[in-house]
Parts: sequence; C-alpha cells; structure tokens
Amino acid sequence: MTQINEPSSAEKAKLGDDWPGKAVDLIDLVVDTVNDRVIRPVIIIGRSVVFGLLIAALVIVLATVVAVATLRILDVYLFAGHIWASYTVLGIIFSGVGLIAWSKRTSSADIDDVP
Repeated sequence: MTQINEPSSAEKAKLGDDWPGKAVDLIDLVVDTVNDRVIRPVIIIGRSVVFGLLIAALVIVLATVVAVATLRILDVYLFAGHIWASYTVLGIIFSGVGLIAWSKRTSSADIDDVP
C-alpha cells in the first residue's frame, strides 16, 4: 500500500491556503459549462419535439371535429336528408384548400438555389 505524502510548506505556499475553494470553483465552472453547452440545448430540443407533437395531434383532432360538425350542420340544416350534397360541399372546400396549398409549394430546384 502506498502512503500519501503531505505537501511540504513550500508546496502549501505555492498552492495557497484556499486551494479547496479553488478546486470547488473549478468543478462548478466545468459543471456550468457542460450544462450551458450540452444539457440545455438537449432539453430545448426535447421540449420542442414534445410540444410539436402535441400541437400536431391537437390540430388533427380539431380539424376532424370541425369537419364532422360542418358535415352534420350541412346535412341537418342546409341539405336535409341529402347527405351526398353535404359531402359534395365539403369535397369542394377541401379540394380548394388543397389547391391553394399546392400553388404555394416550392419546388426542390428553388430550395437548392437558396444560399
């Protein structure tokens, strides 16, 4: 078993009297640096993914509820008993929204040209 030698008085004077405090400050600095550069970005990315999925799920549910409610309102009040007319109106609305979204798209050539 090896024995740990105590530092001599010259080594103690060189290290200073507050070397445990300096060691703790260095450890604290390293932990803070790792936290700022690694941990915090990972947490932000994780939160973004979770909130993005939650918002996407809520939008899908809301769109479905609105579509069903619109279909029921059209069937009951506007086209009483003629469900085909309600489906036609909703089909035209969704096709129009799709065409508008299609016209707003960018081609892959446009994306490649962006610096």
